[in-house]
Amino acid sequence: MKTYKVIGLMSGTSLDGLDIAYCHISKTLDRWEYKIEQTQSVAYTSEMKEKLKKSIFLSADELLILNNTYGQWLGDQVKIFIKENNLPVDFIASHGHTTHHQPDNGLTYQIGSGQHLANESACKVVCDFRTNDVALGGQGAPLVPIGDKLFFGNYDFCLNLGGISNVSFEKNGKRIAYDIGLANMILNHITHKIDLQYDKRGQLASTGKINKSMLQQLNALEYFELPFPKSTGFEWFTQKVVPIIEATEDSIENLLHTSIHHLCEQITIQVKANTNTTKPTLLVTGGGALNDFLVETLKKKLGMNIEVVVPSKKLIENKEALIFALMGALCLEREINVLSSVTGAKRDSSSGVVFFPN
Repeated sequence: MKTYKVIGLMSGTSLDGLDIAYCHISKTLDRWEYKIEQTQSVAYTSEMKEKLKKSIFLSADELLILNNTYGQWLGDQVKIFIKENNLPVDFIASHGHTTHHQPDNGLTYQIGSGQHLANESACKVVCDFRTNDVALGGQGAPLVPIGDKLFFGNYDFCLNLGGISNVSFEKNGKRIAYDIGLANMILNHITHKIDLQYDKRGQLASTGKINKSMLQQLNALEYFELPFPKSTGFEWFTQKVVPIIEATEDSIENLLHTSIHHLCEQITIQVKANTNTTKPTLLVTGGGALNDFLVETLKKKLGMNIEVVVPSKKLIENKEALIFALMGALCLEREINVLSSVTGAKRDSSSGVVFFPN
């Protein structure tokens, strides 16, 4: 048995902070297993959040500077985490933070310079997991399905509710996955209007009512009609979704309530269209799994025949960081960690770039 002691790093489109997960990733024969040993979430300051949110509008020079300073910041956070917990670490696997995602233009970019991260933390780093797949004609996303397959293959569907909702499942012997559409990105955008970071447990949303016009406009967005493989990001949200929100004059409670009904309807359409067992199971992780009203609404729309499984809070919050730790291990083993059946690339690949500290 081979065991890697890995720190996985994840920063998602919901901009709630950096997830740090210290994991033991082991391989026995052909089976990969995991144990999440220690975790920490580092909230972004309002200044950092604004920088990341507006990074898409930076000039090339400014973006490259942010890439370096953010990489250094990541390294500093990891160094503190290692010291406080006295951890032996083989390497760090970092997703970085996506600033640009335009796979149709052959472009995806995650800031968080691997060399700066390695130098600051004094650890080997594996990062930049998306670029190679895009170079092979793929979407470069979603990446998590390799972990869904290897770690959580006993569930029929794995649903992640981060800034964006994405799903993965087996179909005709292949792993299929894609971004369904919205999740916390729209909810947090709405709560920020009243200087609230997020709607805890969906308490505000639960008191609202559906705005039929807004719901119809969201459901009519062209993205939902596109075939998979497909992925989306902040650009799409800014260009297509924000104008609908801004044009809708209604209470915060109603905007949130309507948004949750919309995203649950879109998830339900995709799950039901790909159900091929009598009692399928759906594993729900990501920040949205902590939104009680969202989960309750999803259960109602899916119906009694689909079992919705909400795991421990540790797994909910750290599944993506865990899977990037796995992707790092797969990269070092030169095993496939990005699936072309998911991304639409020319072939499966073992992606990731390795940096050593100096």
